[in-house]
Amino acid sequence: MEGLGEAARLVRGARRGVAFTGAGVSAESGIRTFRGENGLWKQYDPVKTATLSYFLKDPAVYWMVSRERWHTYREAQPNPGHYALAALEELGHLAGVVTQNTDSLHLKAGSQRLVELHGNGRTVRCLDCGASEPRSEVQARLESELPPHCRTCGGIHIKPAVVFFGESLPPAAINEAMGLARECDLMLVVGSSLGVFPAAEVPLLAAERGAPLVIVNDEPTPLDELAAVVVRGRSGEILPQIQLLASG
Repeated sequence: MEGLGEAARLVRGARRGVAFTGAGVSAESGIRTFRGENGLWKQYDPVKTATLSYFLKDPAVYWMVSRERWHTYREAQPNPGHYALAALEELGHLAGVVTQNTDSLHLKAGSQRLVELHGNGRTVRCLDCGASEPRSEVQARLESELPPHCRTCGGIHIKPAVVFFGESLPPAAINEAMGLARECDLMLVVGSSLGVFPAAEVPLLAAERGAPLVIVNDEPTPLDELAAVVVRGRSGEILPQIQLLASG
């Protein structure tokens, strides 16, 4: 596979590497991407299902879709790509993982330092009173209550702790991600289109500061021309090979 050996050599030499992951790394776990050929935005209107302004107006639309799709997220398991990144961190080649994903699969795979730029779907928070509860408990109420109500104040604006369009990234998460990018000696981009900002500024910052950029993706990205090496293909097949070669 073209570029695989060079990618493994760069990863093997890293001591403060950072992995930056997008939806593509979880696609092989059965979680659909947003913008791909079979992306969620081809089936659902992102304005009605993923913008804060529409959620505040009619939260039932989001929860109708989420009620159908929650089972996919609940049952999804890490794939070999997730496990390979956790192993590279354990081997000392990666200082951490910065992800755009909200599915918790990196945590399940064993990644220790994880920065979730777009939040996570494990928790639901009431925008009216600030109370939180596990997403699984809200799921149990959706068959009889749509939209679900906050169990503390009774409000209807309870929202998963993920970043919707119209919201800023969590300051602590973006600051930690940028700090990792400034200090890294390798940026390994996996399964991201690198078209969503400000998240895509993380690998861009690393590249601008001189860290080698390794991109593993099945489609071209805007940063390909800045990369030291680009490997085309499925991350669940490529990352285990990089891990094996890097640990040798």
